[in-house]
Amino acid sequence: MKEFAYLRPSDPEEAVALLTGSPGARFLAGGTNLVDLMKLGVEEPHLLVDLGRLPLGDVAPTADGGLRIGALVPNADLAADPLVRTAYPVLGQALLAGASGQLRNRATTAGNLLQRTRCLYFQDVTKPCNKRRPGSGCPAREGVHRDLAVLGASEHCVATHPSDLAVALVALDADVETLGAEGARTLPVTDLHRLPGDRPHEEHRLLPGELITAVVLPPPVPDAVSAYRKVRDRASFAFALASAAGVLAVRGGRVAQVALAFGGLAPKPWRARVAEQRLAGAAADEASFAAAVEAELAAAGPLRDNAYKIPLARNLAVRLLCDLAAKGGAR
Repeated sequence: MKEFAYLRPSDPEEAVALLTGSPGARFLAGGTNLVDLMKLGVEEPHLLVDLGRLPLGDVAPTADGGLRIGALVPNADLAADPLVRTAYPVLGQALLAGASGQLRNRATTAGNLLQRTRCLYFQDVTKPCNKRRPGSGCPAREGVHRDLAVLGASEHCVATHPSDLAVALVALDADVETLGAEGARTLPVTDLHRLPGDRPHEEHRLLPGELITAVVLPPPVPDAVSAYRKVRDRASFAFALASAAGVLAVRGGRVAQVALAFGGLAPKPWRARVAEQRLAGAAADEASFAAAVEAELAAAGPLRDNAYKIPLARNLAVRLLCDLAAKGGAR
């Protein structure tokens, strides 16, 4: 571990000022990802700005019937929140699928959204990695890539985004509230993360020093049911090979509203817009779900060892939608 300075601001404005004026500094929340990367030598900040004293740890209803989640709410607390469990079950399920209980007690809402890939080449500083050292290459394309992306990747990077929480938030059409040197702003979670293109080191759309202060959920979709499913190599404490978050409302046997997002398949949480368009007004049955998901996954570009992810994700999403339709129809 290399030496670094450590400061604990008392309000968000002070935190933003400290980071904005200090390139190479990092915000520290739960530390469950950043500290690991510091130990590996991937991250070498000269200053850590500890957010622990900031008043960003509340979960509260919004005036329109949605939910505002503070950036520092621990994953365990959010999963156990009564409003999350009743109105947004997909979110609670995604959080509980994410990690061990010990990690959920420390990991925060914003930190989970901004966690970095677990690609082996990114985490090994002795190897090239365009995400870690731009222009050095992406050895994963010809190397170990079984767990890596089949959607949205590029010749420069095939890493996957590791968050379960982010997949659920994308399906829920959540917004992110931020504070930066130029003031506060709001952006959709679907726009927070970037695809790699030829600049894989630019992982999100936050400005230098910009701090996530909250995540805001819209009111629940009337008559909708939701769920999160995840496939992994072992039953717990593992990142997704493929996951799916779904929100579905069925009326008169047809899809009235649907949102579908994938995890484990792309460098960012993947909103299945093609599938959603195909399902609008369609019969809420297995044939319609299968055709829509097939259309979404037609854009996949697997590598030598990860083509299995395509049928895995297809079967996972179709089963999820069928189960949601059956549950929604029985209400």
